[in-house]
Amino acid sequence: MLHPVKLGLAGGIIWGLCMFLTTIISIDTGYAKTFLVLMGDIYIGYSISGWGSILGLIFGFLDGFIGLFLLAWLYNKFIKAKAF
Repeated sequence: MLHPVKLGLAGGIIWGLCMFLTTIISIDTGYAKTFLVLMGDIYIGYSISGWGSILGLIFGFLDGFIGLFLLAWLYNKFIKAKAF
């Protein structure tokens, strides 16, 4: 059985930090610019900037948390229902 909140927190922290660090690195080097421009189309207000790194951290955390929370929750529902 998976713990949805714990898995959500772990995924949210990892994805939020990935967005934050990639943005900070990209400001100086241009690394992953194409990917980050795409993320700007998904996360409203996000850009490759100092403020964008904070928004990327927040949006990344929320995105990772919600996605993995739902994954664990659904997994637990299927296990209980013995849908396999």
